[in-house]
Amino acid sequence: MKIKCLITDDEPLAIALLQNHISQLSTLEIVGTCSNALQAAQELRTKQVDLLFLDIKMPQITGIEFLKTLRQPPAVIFTTAYREYALEGYELDVVDYLLKPITFERFFKAVERYYSRFSPRETTAVTARLAPQEEYIFLKTGNKFNKILTDDILYIESVKDYVVVHRADGTTFMAKYKIGDMEEEVRDKRFLRIHRSFIVNLSRVTAFTLQDVEVGRQELPIGNSYREFVFKVLKEGL
Repeated sequence: MKIKCLITDDEPLAIALLQNHISQLSTLEIVGTCSNALQAAQELRTKQVDLLFLDIKMPQITGIEFLKTLRQPPAVIFTTAYREYALEGYELDVVDYLLKPITFERFFKAVERYYSRFSPRETTAVTARLAPQEEYIFLKTGNKFNKILTDDILYIESVKDYVVVHRADGTTFMAKYKIGDMEEEVRDKRFLRIHRSFIVNLSRVTAFTLQDVEVGRQELPIGNSYREFVFKVLKEGL
């Protein structure tokens, strides 16, 4: 059965790009396109929608405001040109958020996240072989992809153009990544960005204050712009 998709965006070029991406996947089907939230509300009342591609910056009602009005929303992937909305998207439990301009590679990854959450039998072979107790990521160094068990990670640190993965056994692993890209890699694996330079494994957090988070023996600062959201997540999750 095809995944029925609705696109809502006030930019015709953005809609056209998503239409092109969706057309390349035989498992997806477009049931409608909208230029604003009011049109989207009507489409949701009259059509079956499994996956909503929702722009954030729209006239009258933003994508975030619209999503909050829905009692039983479909799965949502935010599309936006503004990275600062990522935290609020995280809080609303959306599948993913795509930064414009949206490449097909990044679009495909977001669709795979949808499958992993809502259609586990249709995930890729690599995901299907993944044992629940052994979640992992692959980090690329040169031509090699290195397997890192997520449960072994205490926190991830940004150092210029690299990230350093700090593991529970005291070892570290360095790879050339932007921390924003790393944040997306671990988003659905119970990790939380607390600072422009730090991402922590929530299952490894042992204590926290309004100023810092304790992970293992390390105290990591909470950035000012992250504080309210981080404190809320930690307070509810610990």
